Amino acid sequence: MSRRRAVPSLDLGSAGAAFGLDGGGSRFLFAVPPEAGHVTPTVAVGAELTRRGHKVAWVGPPDVVRPLLERGATLYPAGDEEPAGGHGTQAPRSLWADVLVPFAHATLPAVEAAIEDFRPHVVVADQQVLAAPVAARRRGIPWATSALMTPPEDERRALEPIMGFQRACGETDPVDLRFSDHLVLVFSTPELAGGPACPGHFAFVGPVRERPSGGAFPWEWLDGARPAILVSPGTADAGERLCRVAAEAVADLDVQAVLAAPPGTLPDPPPNALVRRHVPQAALLPRLSAVVCHGDHGIVCETLAHGLPLVVAPVRDDQRAVVRQVTGAGAGVAASMDAAALGEAITAVLQDPSHRRAAQAVRASFEAAGGAAEAADRLEKLL
Repeated sequence: MSRRRAVPSLDLGSAGAAFGLDGGGSRFLFAVPPEAGHVTPTVAVGAELTRRGHKVAWVGPPDVVRPLLERGATLYPAGDEEPAGGHGTQAPRSLWADVLVPFAHATLPAVEAAIEDFRPHVVVADQQVLAAPVAARRRGIPWATSALMTPPEDERRALEPIMGFQRACGETDPVDLRFSDHLVLVFSTPELAGGPACPGHFAFVGPVRERPSGGAFPWEWLDGARPAILVSPGTADAGERLCRVAAEAVADLDVQAVLAAPPGTLPDPPPNALVRRHVPQAALLPRLSAVVCHGDHGIVCETLAHGLPLVVAPVRDDQRAVVRQVTGAGAGVAASMDAAALGEAITAVLQDPSHRRAAQAVRASFEAAGGAAEAADRLEKLL
């Protein structure tokens, strides 16, 4: 059964009248960063809101966002493909002060223009898009936060640059823009997130499943006699290195490994490794015993949604935060980018059944959380 807490409706007052709330479906504007994993959940929630008769639009970097949206979806361009400085392996303070705050300054005019044109009744701001809550607060529009996970304790260091951004924009009552006072949609569950209890306006709706990817795959290569694993680097810059290290790690293991990488990455893979540029992940996961990745939120949640344990070798701080959640839930182990260590970690998750049991418990929490429908329910209660 999904978690459904009562959410008090907001009295929009004159702001609601100004934005035409008195008839028909409502309008929801999603503000997203140039990160596919942050955009994908909003696409599913937007589709659910559309199905209910509402209008939805997005504002964000078009090169990244447009390919992820349904054909004909409304997108207001804001920002470049990659914020200056990138995400790299930066510490939380550097990510916010040197990447996300400059991105906020650069996108604030475009976000405000999108709001003026689309006239949303609710703004849904990704935690990394600081311009959107500032623009919404200026106009008295309710805003919700979209978050892949609750941040670790050390990300409190982000607060100083966030407050500084608001003061630079002339705001006299700065707040922590990462967390709306109205609603925080967390695309995870407490069973994975762990940590202290969150306030009641935090809605853990679980991850939203990605659209299945197609493509040919040599299914006969999987012999069914040995455990099969997927090595999926995701979007990390060190992806090719992970595939090379993983190929070395599995060479002496009694497993079959599918490595998602361009063929040239491994000119001479071991016989028990299959290198594929594109992998039909949704179709492949039910045939697997474990997944190796860097810790991108999307592949971690997709793996756990199938009840499979993980081996995670993070290279960025946001991935390290995901690793802490995975290991805290008992659903996998962390590993370094070393062949021997990676091989030991793969052996551990395959031989110790506690990791699979923990992954299956997380899967059950995902199924009960409600997903896009629960998120849409919570957003509608802001009207």
